[in-house]
Amino acid sequence: MIRFGVIGTNWITEEFIKGASETEDFTLRAVYSRTENRAKEFADKHGADFIYTDLDQFAKSEEIDAVYIASPNSFHTKQAIILMNHGKHVICEKPIASNTTELKQMIEAAKNNKVLLMEALKTTFTPAFISIKENLHKIGKIRRYFASYCQYSSRYDAYKNGTVLNAFNPVFSNGSLMDIGIYCIYPMIVLFGKPQYIKASGIMLDSGVDGKGSLIAHYEDMEGMVMYSKITNSYIPSEIQGENGSILIDKISSPEKVEIRYKDGSVEDISSTDSHHSMYYEAKEFIDLIKRGTFESSINSLEISLNVMEILDETREQIGLIFPADHH
Repeated sequence: MIRFGVIGTNWITEEFIKGASETEDFTLRAVYSRTENRAKEFADKHGADFIYTDLDQFAKSEEIDAVYIASPNSFHTKQAIILMNHGKHVICEKPIASNTTELKQMIEAAKNNKVLLMEALKTTFTPAFISIKENLHKIGKIRRYFASYCQYSSRYDAYKNGTVLNAFNPVFSNGSLMDIGIYCIYPMIVLFGKPQYIKASGIMLDSGVDGKGSLIAHYEDMEGMVMYSKITNSYIPSEIQGENGSILIDKISSPEKVEIRYKDGSVEDISSTDSHHSMYYEAKEFIDLIKRGTFESSINSLEISLNVMEILDETREQIGLIFPADHH
């Protein structure tokens, strides 16, 4: 069994625990939270025996082998490095860091301590995404990747009424790009590599984060188009256009229904039935890597995380999105 600790006592951690619990080798041992009451409440609910409010004590714990981090983005780097320096494997919620500088520090710590560091971006491990990769050749020469993820934030009404919650606070390296734009950018980098250059635009909110944005990624003989938002909804699918047909993807963040529409009018359903929780697949990959003694995922590799982070940095520079974390 791989004994896990978790940082972050929110809904996403609950989802990770649900997904990871479907693997045979996951056990939750410890919960870290800044407040003891919250740690105890979460630990009791999920059957963890140990709670910590001191990060160093948590990192030194003999009770855990690996940690899932789902704290605010601006805390990821410091927490991950302390954990890795104490020999813990780390799976860190996306975006893995605030910027490229932070991510390089994390990668260095992982290598120095011979531990596994992996970005928790679930999409790329799902059966439907693997099916996209395996069927990509069928649509001929790829000319365009289009990804849309626009979801009106449940916290935006509070924001409009004058309450700035974490989701719209730059102190936590948050906003539309970091929170959901990454779901569009990450698969693009996995499928097509890093673009030659990008052109980005965004709508900034008074709090200092972006509410929505879009970018065009230029490749040698294709382009990537990405749009994302936390202040509007979109209902259109994502699509990869080839010269012989197009792959339609219902939801780029967690694809389920995927089909190829060929230019002769025929349609092929390449959906892959999802028998597990959507976060099971990333948890299984992470656990399998630990058991094999492998310190990097070949799917969500550190190189891909770096390439994605460089695109996020470049996008932020073009739209004027600056985080306090950038000045550390």
